[in-house]
Formats: sequence, C-alpha cells, structure tokens
Amino acid sequence: MTDCQDICSRYADCYDSTYDVGDCRSSCTRAAKDDPDFDQLVDECENCFDDRSCTSAEFGCASDCSTIVP
Repeated sequence: MTDCQDICSRYADCYDSTYDVGDCRSSCTRAAKDDPDFDQLVDECENCFDDRSCTSAEFGCASDCSTIVP
C-alpha cells in the first residue's frame, strides 16, 4: 500500500531519521487490509501530509495520523 509507505517515510524524513519505516509500513498495510476504517484513516493521513511542510504537518495532521505513526 503506497499510502502507508508515504506516511512512514515522511515521518522518518521529518521527525525521526532512525524510525523503522519497514516495520511501520508492514503494520500499517496489515491493519489497512484488515480494517476498512483504518484504511480510511490511512487515506486521510496521507492526504493531510500531501501539501504540507514538515512543521505544518506536525500540527495540522496529528489527529489524522496519530493511529499510524507515533
């Protein structure tokens, strides 16, 4: 799932360069396949990140992305 990859990579790029992107992507993808509601959260988080700087995303996307990344 490309949204999971984008979200996890963006978190690593913006907030924690040591963040395990592979583990994040795997757990995100698994959860999105198992739960349509979680899949919707993934879409909302990825859409929130799309046109924002790291600083703007930190404040503007926290509620959309808190269940996916820390």
